[in-house]
Amino acid sequence: MKTRLDCIFCIQRQALDSVRLVTDDVKEQEKILRSVMVNILRMNWNTHPPDIADVMYNIIRKESKEDDPYKTIKKECNDIALGMYPELKKIVDRSATPLLTAVRLAIAGNVIDYGVGPNFDINKTISRVLEKKFRIDHFTEFVNNLEESENLVYLTDNAGEIVFDKILLETIMSEYNFRKIFCGVKVTPFINDTTMQDAVYVGIDKMEGVEIMNIEVDENRVDHSSKTFPEIITKSNMIISKGQRNFEALPDNKKIFFMLLAKCPMIAKELGAKQGDIILKRGSG
Repeated sequence: MKTRLDCIFCIQRQALDSVRLVTDDVKEQEKILRSVMVNILRMNWNTHPPDIADVMYNIIRKESKEDDPYKTIKKECNDIALGMYPELKKIVDRSATPLLTAVRLAIAGNVIDYGVGPNFDINKTISRVLEKKFRIDHFTEFVNNLEESENLVYLTDNAGEIVFDKILLETIMSEYNFRKIFCGVKVTPFINDTTMQDAVYVGIDKMEGVEIMNIEVDENRVDHSSKTFPEIITKSNMIISKGQRNFEALPDNKKIFFMLLAKCPMIAKELGAKQGDIILKRGSG
């Protein structure tokens, strides 16, 4: 997805939210924010929104000397979600359609997104998403691909949300014979996106058959190696992509299933959806 003018204002708002976490000094906040704005103005905006947002966050990390401004918030989100895990697991286990229910819960967990803002209600979102119709519903194709695939890449999005992802991964592992599932997390902290530390904290590393993999998602680069994302696509039978940032950054490929809440009006427009709609979309490229 290409950057729209609305995205620039959203990125500036994200910068201000992040700066306020690293310092209470208003003059220091202004200094960092001005640096972000100057650098954004110098950029070519004919790119993906995450490319611009990464520049913003790198400046904040460098100037504040705080590598992970959302570290405390991410732990709080993980702890809250872990506290909900037993009840969420019961919802799936008692369901007549456990996989579909686990997919819905994973999408509900996508509301835990501080890139959009902190004003969300996870319990209300769960109730709504469990009952709401999909705006884009490629669940049948999703199931068919699970049945035909030997390996899977699961690209996570946010801390807290990863607990909901864990339930979906457990459900997939119990119903399908995958040789390996790679769980992708961010290499570098970005807002409340998941990192290796979050994945280990919620127990993804203890799941048999699941390997955590550091990934920096865009069309051309992946993790610490020289691999490119097209190589990952080539070697994978199927990719589950969680959240808005991954949708913005990834190429449109038929191996990818995008799973998200359409929270941003620009992303909703790109999808032909409305804000709040639930999406399970197969790529078409």
